[in-house]
Amino acid sequence: MPLREAATIVTGSGGTGCGRAIALRFAAEGAGVVVSDINVEGGRETARLIQASGGLADFFPADVRNEDQVRELVTFAVNRFGPLAVLVNNASAPFSHGYDMDTWMITAQTEFIGPLLTTRYAIDAMRLRGEGGAIVNVSSISALWHGRRASDGAPVYDAAKAGLLRLTTGLAEMAAMYKIRVNCLAPGWIATDGPRQYWESLTTEQRAERGVPNRLLTTDEIAEAVLRLATDDALAGRVVLWWSDDEPKLIDRGDPGYRHASLFEFTRSVFPHGD
Repeated sequence: MPLREAATIVTGSGGTGCGRAIALRFAAEGAGVVVSDINVEGGRETARLIQASGGLADFFPADVRNEDQVRELVTFAVNRFGPLAVLVNNASAPFSHGYDMDTWMITAQTEFIGPLLTTRYAIDAMRLRGEGGAIVNVSSISALWHGRRASDGAPVYDAAKAGLLRLTTGLAEMAAMYKIRVNCLAPGWIATDGPRQYWESLTTEQRAERGVPNRLLTTDEIAEAVLRLATDDALAGRVVLWWSDDEPKLIDRGDPGYRHASLFEFTRSVFPHGD
């Protein structure tokens, strides 16, 4: 998919992590990148870095939980850089353990409702373009686990990231209908500030005990994977799984996800019908 003379939106690209790396990578390919984040200072810095390297970028502050702001974000992108070619749903709430209701709601709205809104308005814009487009959702390996190995649960985060997987596969039909391809990356541990500091605080033995990988993915590796998902016309409704210790892998289309389930034995009772 050609990225030049078209707009690419990267949500959550105002920090120093994956969003910024993704925005920089797409700009290097000639895309007009709309950097979006609730972090105004960081978002402007990302746009400045792109411009300083000769790329095209502008910043638009938007909270993906707010439908009006999402609508305005998509309109801005089209007006600023032309037809919308790519949306990268990367925005994420601060990762938090525990069971506080306010935290649950912020997590659910940012990790799932936000991408739902941006995806819906992006589809409308891409249909008007007439040439289709690409949407890449950033999920997590936590969406694939049936229970975390450690006891530091983040159930709403995991549920929201699982929702992105199902949203992706469910929208596979968009490719045939409107030439809009929706794909998803589910990465493992990434060398952003928080995970890297925790990873560095552990010995090799402690990492093994706690299910922590031996290496961390880099933000540049994540950016390359997102670019491939956005530009490979053969991929639609697909999920890339990337454990930090392994190579990235496409999950088989239609994979039921339970191929290694163990037998569940119980005694079947006979219930009488009627009175």
